[in-house]
Amino acid sequence: MNKLVTTLLSLLFIAHCSFGGQSGFWNETTKIKKEKETIIKELFKKEEPHEKEMNTNLKINLNAKLIKNSFINNFDNNNGRIEYDGNLKNISKYKFSKIDNFNEFEPEIVFDKNNVIFFDNKGSIIKFNEQSKIIWKKNYYSKTEKKMKPVLFLSSNSTTLVVADSISKYYALDINSGKLLWSKSNVAPFNSQVKVYKDRFFAIDYENILRCYSIKNGNELWKVRTEKSFIKSQKKLSLVIVDNKVFFNNSIGDISAVDIATGNLIWQQPTQSSAIYEDAFLLKTSSIIASKESVLFSNNKNEFFSLYIENGGIKWKQRINSTLRHTLIENIIFSISMEGFLILTNNQNGTIIRITDIFKQFSKKKRSKIKPVGFIVGSNNIYLTTNNGRLLIIDILTGKTKSVLKIDGEKISRPFVLNKNMFIVKDNAIIKLN
Repeated sequence: MNKLVTTLLSLLFIAHCSFGGQSGFWNETTKIKKEKETIIKELFKKEEPHEKEMNTNLKINLNAKLIKNSFINNFDNNNGRIEYDGNLKNISKYKFSKIDNFNEFEPEIVFDKNNVIFFDNKGSIIKFNEQSKIIWKKNYYSKTEKKMKPVLFLSSNSTTLVVADSISKYYALDINSGKLLWSKSNVAPFNSQVKVYKDRFFAIDYENILRCYSIKNGNELWKVRTEKSFIKSQKKLSLVIVDNKVFFNNSIGDISAVDIATGNLIWQQPTQSSAIYEDAFLLKTSSIIASKESVLFSNNKNEFFSLYIENGGIKWKQRINSTLRHTLIENIIFSISMEGFLILTNNQNGTIIRITDIFKQFSKKKRSKIKPVGFIVGSNNIYLTTNNGRLLIIDILTGKTKSVLKIDGEKISRPFVLNKNMFIVKDNAIIKLN
């Protein structure tokens, strides 16, 4: 009898130790798991963006040198303070066949001397002169490919125009005649900026692979794989070139640095938790811009990062919700949030200098539907385009919107500037304003 009681008591004690709530192995494992989940949530928790004005009485006087043609061979994606102060009165158009789903991509114009190069809905590449007259128009797609309505990503040097597209083709043209030099196919479509650098060019495909090609014949020189996403990127990816290194982002928020000569990976910095896959699927990032010291970019998760260019370490992080390309002028970063605020940030430490509400003149009902598309910083004004076809002229000194110009009724592109003329792309034309 005593042995039976002893056995039962022993079993109860063991059961209490194994499954009780006070202590034991299983409880400790649960505790560690919860602590890990807490750390991940804390590290990647969503911050609230800046949505209130700040230091609105602060005046900003820029003394930075004006840049004439910052849209030609721009390796760092930073356009700086552009020499432009137009009256926006005289308007001319470069017309082409309407591009379907124009809202879904970010067009970029190629400038060749005083000429403009762009493409239409069927993949025809068109070179216009200053008077909006066609110099040449070339199409190197089959009937089947034309029906796929390829989106073209363009870049050039003084002799060659390089094209990578959304249906996996990449090819090169003589920039003066439009003659096809060579044409090849990739295993996946492209979805990025294209950069021409010396005798090679770079592009990122939907597999999150950075590819380096020879301009001479299109041969692949090297490639760098990054983590593949299950869902195609919703945003065009970007890359910059600084000191013979290429820096690029992928669709899940990783930033990588690669040696141009060898294709060796120098560093890689994740900015999103791989444990939160549903967030990665919805991620949209701004274009990267770079200086000699840092790489700058933001996203739609209310995160604005500055990374050290040497090792990819986080220099600082701010709460700015923006997928627009930023502009760095001297020590000030100009940003426009998706909520319609102009935010100036100190590049050295990430401190906010001033916040002004540039959508203040819109009613609450209209404001909820208006989204900024892209901006440039001119001599005295900032020029911002929106998804409802408006061009906002914002005073740099005060940060206040001076006027709003209607360009179209639907989305228009970020402004481009060449020789003191502004160019804006809509779905069937490039609009030129003086």
